[in-house]
Amino acid sequence: MKKQEIHLDDWKRILFGNAPTEFMLEVLLRSVIIILAFILVVRLMGKRMNGQLTITEMAVMVSLGAIISPIMQLPDRGILLGLLVLACALLFQRGLTWLDFKSTKVEEVTQGKEIILIEDGILQLDAMASARISKQQIFATLRGEKIHNIQKVKRLYLEACGLFSIYTEEEEKPGLSLFPTTDEEVHQLQHEAGHDLVACMNCGKTIETRDPHVSCPVCHEVEWTQAVC
Repeated sequence: MKKQEIHLDDWKRILFGNAPTEFMLEVLLRSVIIILAFILVVRLMGKRMNGQLTITEMAVMVSLGAIISPIMQLPDRGILLGLLVLACALLFQRGLTWLDFKSTKVEEVTQGKEIILIEDGILQLDAMASARISKQQIFATLRGEKIHNIQKVKRLYLEACGLFSIYTEEEEKPGLSLFPTTDEEVHQLQHEAGHDLVACMNCGKTIETRDPHVSCPVCHEVEWTQAVC
């Protein structure tokens, strides 16, 4: 559209565009057909498309939006072309799911692998950096599961689909508090495990020492706090 054809008081163009008014009814018809086809395609893709999406499922879902938008609104785009592209997206997603089922290597390439973020109450800092997960994100997740001491966590996995899986210890162990340091009142809910038991503020490792300048045997940092139960 040329610049000289644009006027702020041209309400007909602003509201209806340059298409004839009758095209509004055609847009309604197109939308109904495409949305019904979209629902059918997503339904055939499986229940996973309605839950936590994997990387490939997210890619397909984003692509579906780009597929259906032009054929719903542009008068020069035919519906059959859009339906064909929807069918191709369906075949791609179903075919890739079949390959994932048949081959573990293909699944690892397309979906990724789970990552251990906490092992025996100790933060796996290298894995966290690789997954771009911060300590505060992990702490918030654990607090949401009513876990207030990192030594309570036997394993914390970041699954390939992005969900956290938490497995806890049966017995209570002294360790690093997961309560925010800025909230002094809530720390009264926990009690100190002993003057000689300290927890590394960087990785959560708990040791017995009276030397505040000793290095952590796991991450080699010198940031200690009183271990709590």
